[in-house]
Amino acid sequence: MRHRVAGKKLGRSPAHRRALLRNLVTELLDHEAVRTTDAKAKELKRWGDRMITLGKDGTLHARRRAAALVRRASVVRKLFAELAPRYAGRAGGYVRVVKLGVRPGDAAAVSLVELVDRPGQGGDGTGKKKKPARRKDAAKGGKETGKAETPRRRAAAG
Repeated sequence: MRHRVAGKKLGRSPAHRRALLRNLVTELLDHEAVRTTDAKAKELKRWGDRMITLGKDGTLHARRRAAALVRRASVVRKLFAELAPRYAGRAGGYVRVVKLGVRPGDAAAVSLVELVDRPGQGGDGTGKKKKPARRKDAAKGGKETGKAETPRRRAAAG
């Protein structure tokens, strides 16, 4: 039975596990996206959501609790100044885990852990990809080209 057992051990000692997750949370809040293994990603999602909830609380006690876990003071400032207002209208689910596939070296399952609704994500909220703009080459009379011509290529062709 797993009653009252929270979190994964990740094959590490408690001190190593805590240090690992503190580093991952700090990098997630700083860069807003981190690539890691699936097991670490699932655990990081819990920790990341908890930190943003502390940021939304905004009290001095919440700031001290966040500072006790996050490694850099600049990231704590970002959490309370930028991230908390961004997620003020959201009731939870601030972190998303996207499975990427396997790592070539050891075939470990890899995921991308990212903050939802982050700027520069390239989404308009619909979840659909935009079609790339088509380029037309003026020298070829409006034909679409897949490759740009270089001076060497022109000399060889001409």
